[in-house]
Amino acid sequence: MNLGRVTGRVVATRRTQGLEGVKLLWLQPLDERLQPKGAQLVACDSVHAGIGDVVFWIGGREATYPLPVQFVPVDATILGHVEQVSTALP
Repeated sequence: MNLGRVTGRVVATRRTQGLEGVKLLWLQPLDERLQPKGAQLVACDSVHAGIGDVVFWIGGREATYPLPVQFVPVDATILGHVEQVSTALP
């Protein structure tokens, strides 16, 4: 699983079959210190996240599992909200 911050919403008037009603969000991947890591991506929202929320997400084939229709063409899905991050990093 990965950390990320929701930075915006994606509006798509045409979608592939199986993604009707699924909210799409811009997501900035974060490192363990909650600093930006890599390029932003579009993720499906399964937890009603909002702009500014820190979330955890999953990519790859498993990203379709929480969606209403599995095995649709998505790269990432938000799985939950992050309330606190604690690390033993210096």
